[in-house]
Amino acid sequence: MVTIPKASEHADDIRAPDLIVVKDRTLLKRVLSKSVLGLISLFMLIPILIVLLSWTQPMADIWPHMGEYVLPQVLKNTAILLAMVTVISGSVGTSLAWVTSMYRFPGQRFFSWALMLPLAIPAYVFAFVTVGMVDFSGPLQTSLRELGVTTAIPSVRNVWGAGFILSLAFYPYVYLLARQAFLSQGHRAIEAGQMLGLSRSRVFFRLALPQALPWIIGGLLLASMETLADFGAVSVFNVDTFTTAIYKAWFGFFSLTTAAQLAALLIGVVFIVVIFEQYWQARRGSITAQSSNKRLTSNAAAKWGMTLLCSLVFLLAFLVPFLQLLYWTAMNYRQDFDARYIDFVTNSLLIASMTTVLIAFLAIIIAWIKRQYADKSTKLMTTLANLGYVVPGTVLAVGVFIPIAWLDNQLIAFGITTKQVLSGSVIVMLLALSTRFMTVSFQPIDRQLQRLTVNQEAAAELLSSSPFQRWRQVVLPVLSPGVLTALLMGFVEVMKEMPITLMTRRQGWDTLAVRVFEMTSEGMWARAALPSLLIVLVGLIPVWILLRQSEKHS
Repeated sequence: MVTIPKASEHADDIRAPDLIVVKDRTLLKRVLSKSVLGLISLFMLIPILIVLLSWTQPMADIWPHMGEYVLPQVLKNTAILLAMVTVISGSVGTSLAWVTSMYRFPGQRFFSWALMLPLAIPAYVFAFVTVGMVDFSGPLQTSLRELGVTTAIPSVRNVWGAGFILSLAFYPYVYLLARQAFLSQGHRAIEAGQMLGLSRSRVFFRLALPQALPWIIGGLLLASMETLADFGAVSVFNVDTFTTAIYKAWFGFFSLTTAAQLAALLIGVVFIVVIFEQYWQARRGSITAQSSNKRLTSNAAAKWGMTLLCSLVFLLAFLVPFLQLLYWTAMNYRQDFDARYIDFVTNSLLIASMTTVLIAFLAIIIAWIKRQYADKSTKLMTTLANLGYVVPGTVLAVGVFIPIAWLDNQLIAFGITTKQVLSGSVIVMLLALSTRFMTVSFQPIDRQLQRLTVNQEAAAELLSSSPFQRWRQVVLPVLSPGVLTALLMGFVEVMKEMPITLMTRRQGWDTLAVRVFEMTSEGMWARAALPSLLIVLVGLIPVWILLRQSEKHS
């Protein structure tokens, strides 16, 4: 008797090899994707590991001097700066966020977005403009002498002046997150408080503020990390911090090992801040804005008091420095603008463009792999790939330069070259800058990619079997706004960046930021205005993007 196999059994026999092939391809794709992500993460992590491993080397002869005279002052100044930034930026940012989100007063709509504009001015620009204005020969004291006031204004070139300026420069981080938190509450807290018979001030301190505290602390920690990473502003104020100590150890004492060991200490301090930031980020979760046109009313005196408060902060933190830059530029651009500025601008545009394209390309790869394989190992490698943003530029400059210098020495030892060809090249800057600003490109691309739904991916597979066609027709149209934001914000961040370019460039290869440092180091505040103004004008672009996004989600 002949048994005829069933049709279903025959089909299973045919599909079995195909299924095995599909499984093998899926596994191979997964392994390759994880390997690529691991290589990118390792690439970003190497500078940090190099710096941390510096403590395995013998301590240099200058460490007794550093330990006795430098480190105590560095630790003291760092503590004072962090305390001042925490208190001042927290108070200013939270107060402004509360009044602009909850009350209606003259200028409220304008100040709600204008108070974000200080983010466009780098801290080091804000610093030298302030010093230049209040110096003995500056416009403030000159005007006072013309009015017959001979009392000299105390010098601001100390840790207290630096703390105040850094607070005004970084309060928008607190303002942005706190405002989002207050908007998410809407009027629920106030209505609940009024039902309990509480005044508006008690509602704020007992109900609204505790609920918004995780976001406020998140903003304060961001401001703290920026304070720890700052190099230009503290240099203007002649304040010794970890960043300036690293620079002096390298270029003053010519001890790269000591610079690396100081950088390792700074990484330890930064990582403590990062741990706190991660903790509070987990606590605050996500925000669902519930803003409405309904605003609280108050008496005329209170309304004008709010307007005065917002106007004062806006004037001090943005308008006055910006107008001073315009004035200095108008007075000096004829003698300052020469052929060298073509090189400054060209070099700035070159390194910014190269870095931006590279990190945007890598960010797309990381975000896509993260979406396809959302497991713990992928999450860990993604976090490591974006770790460079919390590390100060001076640290990354040291971490990248050490292996590059070693490689140069090996090339010379084997007779391949007769001089160093990699150290001081654009490659060093590119590596350090890419590590520093990877997350600036990754975040908007990742957020935009999350908008791609499962249905859209399924529709793309039906449209075409070609992965390239699916990407071109479905994925890229969804991803393009995030890519554009990543390119713009990455470009501007690199344009503003100072310590990495200053410490890793070859002699004579200057950018606009380096030009600002050179002029401010010699006390030529007015001559530093032109390159600073160019940087500020470019910096207004991401602020405008951020404001547009904030309006869409409010």
